[in-house]
Amino acid sequence: MKNPYRIVIAEDHRILREGLRSILTSNPDVEIVGEADNGLDAIRCADKFKPDLLMIDLSMPKMNGLDAISEIKKSLPDTKILVLTIHKDEEYIYASLKAGADGYLLKDATRTELLLAVESVLNGKTYISPEVSEKLVTSYLNGRKPEKAESSFESLTRREKQILKLIAEGHKNRKIGDFLCISIKTVEKHRANLMKKLDLHNASELTAFAMEKGLVTR
Repeated sequence: MKNPYRIVIAEDHRILREGLRSILTSNPDVEIVGEADNGLDAIRCADKFKPDLLMIDLSMPKMNGLDAISEIKKSLPDTKILVLTIHKDEEYIYASLKAGADGYLLKDATRTELLLAVESVLNGKTYISPEVSEKLVTSYLNGRKPEKAESSFESLTRREKQILKLIAEGHKNRKIGDFLCISIKTVEKHRANLMKKLDLHNASELTAFAMEKGLVTR
């Protein structure tokens, strides 16, 4: 008898995790082996269970989905990753695929589409929701490419973006250091660099900026 596919769900809203679990486990060939409610725990969960498939939201506490995808793909290249998100913009789609995602599914998908996306990704195919795949095709036919223009946000390092997100979530320097396994002095240095690069002067301004860029939700 074939072993069921092992799936980890990374989603910070409990009611959505429960809904996904209910839908997925209606298939006897699927087993939910772990759940996570933030990006850091998604990495830990993937390392612990080594699932066949990870379903992950992009807007996650502590570490965003894109960074989590990159980290997981480094250590578990064979684990398939299906993004489940509200974001329809091309920049998020391109960034997800570049990070290593195998599929991109919108949260307004039907039950049928969810199951189709999971089956496609598990079978080694790339799945992109029709609504956003149409955008990508139109963009390609029009000769457009993802915008590469340098901005103050794009000039930030990956670590600076992680710290910006954690600041916006209300975490203090010591807690940020604990999350990222770095010293408080290193956090303070990154925080100062953030303010200088973005020309922002306090935590409130950093938080507003992070919300504007979609790193955290209101």
